[in-house]
Amino acid sequence: MKKTIRSNRPESIFAAAVVLLLFAAVLSAGAEEAVQSLSYDGYTLERAVVLSRHNIRSPLSGGDSLLGTITPHEWFDWSSNPSELSLRGGVLETEMGEYFRKWLEEEGLFPENYHPEFPQVRIYANSMQRTIATARYFTAGLLPTANMPVEYHMDFDTMDPVFTPQLTFISEVYKEYAEAQIRALFTEKIRELADNYALLTDVIDLVDSPAYQNGNVGNFLVDDTEIILEKGIEAGIKGSLKTAFSVSDALVLQYYEEPDAKKAAFGHELTFSQWEKIAEIKDLRNDVLFTAPLIAVNSAHPLLQEIRSEMTSDGRVFTFLCGHDSNLNSVLAALDTAEYELPYALEKKAPIGSKLVFGKWLDPDGNAFWSIDLVYQTPDQMRSLSLLDMKNPPAVFHISLNGMERNTDGLYAEDDLLEHFNLAIKAYDQLIEEYAAAEAEVPVPSESSAVE
Repeated sequence: MKKTIRSNRPESIFAAAVVLLLFAAVLSAGAEEAVQSLSYDGYTLERAVVLSRHNIRSPLSGGDSLLGTITPHEWFDWSSNPSELSLRGGVLETEMGEYFRKWLEEEGLFPENYHPEFPQVRIYANSMQRTIATARYFTAGLLPTANMPVEYHMDFDTMDPVFTPQLTFISEVYKEYAEAQIRALFTEKIRELADNYALLTDVIDLVDSPAYQNGNVGNFLVDDTEIILEKGIEAGIKGSLKTAFSVSDALVLQYYEEPDAKKAAFGHELTFSQWEKIAEIKDLRNDVLFTAPLIAVNSAHPLLQEIRSEMTSDGRVFTFLCGHDSNLNSVLAALDTAEYELPYALEKKAPIGSKLVFGKWLDPDGNAFWSIDLVYQTPDQMRSLSLLDMKNPPAVFHISLNGMERNTDGLYAEDDLLEHFNLAIKAYDQLIEEYAAAEAEVPVPSESSAVE
């Protein structure tokens, strides 16, 4: 008998997809301006858990790759090997650590010149060079005299399963529904990249490149995206979006790193809105790979468990978890975050070096609440190496979770937020329950049925 997978539970993964499709309504609910403080007047900070993206790295591939031949121009002469943290990235991360130190001291969570004892502070990074180095630079600013170790669990430059946004469960039925869900959510948005692709083509002078002229690469197309879903690896794509992502990623990093904006654009005079259009390509690629509900619940599961554990760990006052934009994207999606676009940023969801901060606060009566904020340096701050302190803070953006109420001060009740985490974590078991036994022949879902 053919079997169609459905769920009528209110926390169903499919219901979350419907919320994502209601873009305009959700955007208005989550559209807030960035603020200049992580503090909440009238509350006492008791604990902070930070999930960080590494800071500025060099492009993931070097000059001998397709990236090196897709433009006739010379890329920025990076201070680091491919995929590794740059010197500027280290300086910026130290500044972020210094800002967090000043904030934590101002809130009374850290004394000056704090030398924490176990288990008060935990610094845990993915085992890649860029994440370990980011954690060390951050800690140098956060605890400059404490000689705080950075914890990592795998061999150097090997992905830690906690930070790997891999699909740990796969079945044929799941793959069919997950791909249909991705296409339902993002096919039209990919089609809308035509202008972005045209701009990217002009900026890199694609038609004059060796790769274009020898036929190794063609024009960027909006209808050739293939989705790859396999167990044990992160979701992948083939086609123009994959290639354009690599170029967009490298250009945005070059813009952060190169002081001359015209030189960063290979001699083109670009407005900030045009840089945003270039960055939109990489943002959408990350949305496609990590934020569809059926994917996010699967790939974010280990990290959700880690964050939840740190939020309730005995004796802990501060946790720093250093990973990647894929981690922030998948965790936020798995928590059913309201749609948002970060102001004063090129990357609108998880900018380079950004931090997702969960803060535990006590009101005067001892009631516990949590804040959820994204903290990030603006492009101007990154390009100018602007020193950060309480008078010149990074941007702070309050995160809203669908289906949850914040109090008048913008905080979530602790019991409500922990239960929200529990539901997001249990959704992984729900996914397995719904799909593991469904290996019998099933109809391939249409795009509309995938989000019912």
